Amino acid sequence: MKQRTDSVTNLVDHLFRHESGKMVSVLSRLLGLQNLEAAQDIVQDTLLQAMNTWGYNGIPENPPGWLYRVAKNKAIDLLRRQKKFKEISPQYSYLLQSEYTLSSTVNNFFLDDEIQDSQLRMMFACSHPSIPEESQIALTLKTLCGLSVHEIAKAFLTNDEAISKRIYRAKEKIISEKIELNVPQGKELPQRLDVVLKSLYLLFNEGYNSSHPDKLIRDDLCEEAIRLTYLLTLHPVTNLSRVNALLSLLCFQASRLQARVDDRGNIVLLKYQDRSKWYKPLIERGAAYLELASETGEESPYHLEAAIASLHAVAPSFEQTDWKSIYDLYGSLYQMHPVPVIALNKAIASAYAISKEYALEQLLNIKGLEDYYLYHTSIGEIYFEMGNKVKAKKFYETALPLTTSHQEQQLLLKKISNCKVV
Repeated sequence: MKQRTDSVTNLVDHLFRHESGKMVSVLSRLLGLQNLEAAQDIVQDTLLQAMNTWGYNGIPENPPGWLYRVAKNKAIDLLRRQKKFKEISPQYSYLLQSEYTLSSTVNNFFLDDEIQDSQLRMMFACSHPSIPEESQIALTLKTLCGLSVHEIAKAFLTNDEAISKRIYRAKEKIISEKIELNVPQGKELPQRLDVVLKSLYLLFNEGYNSSHPDKLIRDDLCEEAIRLTYLLTLHPVTNLSRVNALLSLLCFQASRLQARVDDRGNIVLLKYQDRSKWYKPLIERGAAYLELASETGEESPYHLEAAIASLHAVAPSFEQTDWKSIYDLYGSLYQMHPVPVIALNKAIASAYAISKEYALEQLLNIKGLEDYYLYHTSIGEIYFEMGNKVKAKKFYETALPLTTSHQEQQLLLKKISNCKVV
């Protein structure tokens, strides 16, 4: 029985990541974005029902289909009970007032094409310009991508309380201004698209280097980020150069996932990865999307990051990597987007493109990453490679309490033990 319960729990957790965003999107389009809470409640009730029912009766043949069917029925029940049709999206309210058309209208929303269109609309609705940008992204990651408040806080290098406030304010804005679901046209598109892309970028990053204590990599989050970005390339309004550039970047990064941990679940750093484990079809897709992205001459941060990732992908070894070009690309990226994390990556690249001494000087001058474990780890690594184990140990020990990942902690403890002066 326990084995069945565990398998049900794992499956529901997996489906929550893959299907909850789709269901929230469809229900929000049906009920109106101002009824986002009701849509989320229906999805939550559906997942809880799945947990209970499947625990007793076993997992159904088509779990996602079961979830959609139950969610549809719950939506129909809600509409019948409340009869507040004027509060629902105006273009559908007249169809929902008649018992004759109610069920068929709701069913139509759950067709494959409508689900995809609803997700696209939800992404852009959450990115409404009247909502502050950071709140837009937090709301998208929470409602559409299923990230927890803590996971979102890590992405922003802030605390849980700040993220909760951002999401609350965004929801209040939607209700007070009666914001509707729509895909913007004309001048509205670039601003909203950029926020959508940032959300997908952060979603992938959480999967690539998870804040979950026991799981470094969340394949499901990486897959969802790639799927949603691919969805944008299928729509004529959003199939733009920077969308293809982001998709290229995600493909290149995802190609290395299987090489990032060993058989025991320990982290394998880039310089020690078995490159034969890098997934060639994804590298080829990344190259194809980068070529598409380069056709218009546009240059975005995603173009530069994808170009950096492509240089890593084609390098036969860590030592034979074109570090000079990578350093130059990070320089361009920093000019375009001067934030501390990019300065960190630029400094790390300079260790192999210029010198360890130069990299150390650059690292020590970065401000704003004092609570970021990778910042202190990077300084420790440079000191270690320069033969200064005493200082290396000091920075590794500073980094240790700044991460909750058990795998990252184990790696840091191993580095600390390697700093013993004989």
